[in-house]
Amino acid sequence: MNPSVNLLAQRLATCFGIGWSPIAPGTLASLAALPFAWLLALFGWQGIAAGALLATGVGIWACGVYARKHGVHDPAECVLDEVAGQWFTLIPVAVEMRGGDWRPYVMGFIFFRLFDIWKPWPVSAVEKMPGGFGIMMDDVLAGVIAAALLYGTLAIMLV
Repeated sequence: MNPSVNLLAQRLATCFGIGWSPIAPGTLASLAALPFAWLLALFGWQGIAAGALLATGVGIWACGVYARKHGVHDPAECVLDEVAGQWFTLIPVAVEMRGGDWRPYVMGFIFFRLFDIWKPWPVSAVEKMPGGFGIMMDDVLAGVIAAALLYGTLAIMLV
């Protein structure tokens, strides 16, 4: 494959090097995703959903290329999946128009990391899918589950 394509895939898959952090690269990528989620939420739920979908599509390609090049099923340094999953988690913040409140971002971060690390079924099953699709989809599904929990929590908080 073209070296410049490999380099682009590497940069995207690792979120421009965050994935090479020796300490908690997935957690750092999720943290790095938060300010961008706030910006995307300014455009409503459609903005953050579009960002999450775009990150997922790019991640399927980039993480797939990176994993094939290195011969590893799900390289730890591929952290674009954490960004996509974190953004899916935070869609309810924009739905509930709570973008200016920092607390839902903290709750969403905690909920996403919980489901991403714990990997309950069906998240664990999706993780076994091949290539970039499997790398991305376990985090996307963890994000969707965390989003449901966050949405319910926000609904209770509004009462």
